[in-house]
Amino acid sequence: MRVVRGVAGLLGELLITLGVVLLLFVGWQLWWTDVVSDADAAQVVDTLTADFDDPDWVQPAHVKLGDAFAIVRIPRFGATFARPLYEGTTREVLQRGVGHYADTAMPGEVGNFAMAGHRTTYGKPFNRIAELKKDDVVLVETKSTWYVYRVTGHEIVAPTQVSVLLPVPNRPDAEPTEAVLTMTSCHPEFSARERYVVHASLDASYPHDQGVPADVLEVS
Repeated sequence: MRVVRGVAGLLGELLITLGVVLLLFVGWQLWWTDVVSDADAAQVVDTLTADFDDPDWVQPAHVKLGDAFAIVRIPRFGATFARPLYEGTTREVLQRGVGHYADTAMPGEVGNFAMAGHRTTYGKPFNRIAELKKDDVVLVETKSTWYVYRVTGHEIVAPTQVSVLLPVPNRPDAEPTEAVLTMTSCHPEFSARERYVVHASLDASYPHDQGVPADVLEVS
């Protein structure tokens, strides 16, 4: 009996230890990755802002995988929301911010400019993606231009439905004639079972040194 009690006690201690480790891991995933990613994103945004304002800085014609080249601002997510936009959607890229699907259009170009972001953990830049409403603004800032996209709709799809990334979303045989934006994130929260997709169209663009009219940033 002493042996049985000893084994049971040891097993109990191991389960308690395992539970503590799991709680620490969950805390790291849900909180600490946000802290680290938010700090990193803020630093990169500051660097990009300084580069964009520097008349001697020239934006590279070719963006390499993992490079930050634009800033995404979404008034619906708050007046201070700003996240760097990186080239690519690898795991490493999405742990730092919003990623641009490399084979899609660039900001302002005719076709489908598509990007992805985490909904939970790693700064969760698209945590509130389901709150976006028709005509909400998604602002993309580059060295030369402010691009104003307005939300046109949303859909929930399977992860395998990559047709949302086509030049004309979900229309494989269509030729693009306008500049559109597609945003993707996991759905529901804390799951990768589906994808939440927001579609938007380019509504306006402004020279960077001119800025954006204040009414564009208003949230109704």
